[in-house]
Amino acid sequence: MSEMTTTSAGDDAAVSRFVERFAAELTEAGMQRMAARVFAALLASDTASMTSAELADQLQISPAAVSGAIRYLSQVGMVSREREPGSRRDRYVLHNEVWYETMTRRDAILTRWEKVLRDGSEILGTDTAAGRRTAETAEFFEFLQSEMLSMLDRWRVRKAAKGGQEA
Repeated sequence: MSEMTTTSAGDDAAVSRFVERFAAELTEAGMQRMAARVFAALLASDTASMTSAELADQLQISPAAVSGAIRYLSQVGMVSREREPGSRRDRYVLHNEVWYETMTRRDAILTRWEKVLRDGSEILGTDTAAGRRTAETAEFFEFLQSEMLSMLDRWRVRKAAKGGQEA
């Protein structure tokens, strides 16, 4: 039984439109299409979790497509697999703070990029156009990191003030 069965038929259609619209935005931003659809469906579910059969039914896709999407989403740390109590079925669950965690992982990527770019600037020569451009890119990533960390701290404060759990 799909999670959308708790809503009226009109609501089901509206939820489906939202899922497809958000999935299209994620795809436009570079996420794999099926992974984007599965992620959006999980995000839109009340429990933030669904079985493979529920996802396949809701999205009208094959179990193999669900499996591939879940594999990708698991690899990038956006979902996890949990066993249903008393069952052999797995549920796929969004992480509690999926966006916070994703942005935190981005910070680690930016750190690596910044280091490589600084090394590259030295190799290219700080007195060359390529070296200066590479150094400026490294400075941009350093700036972005500091702003992102500050922004994530502000988010935690805001979330706590609104009654959310402190991260």
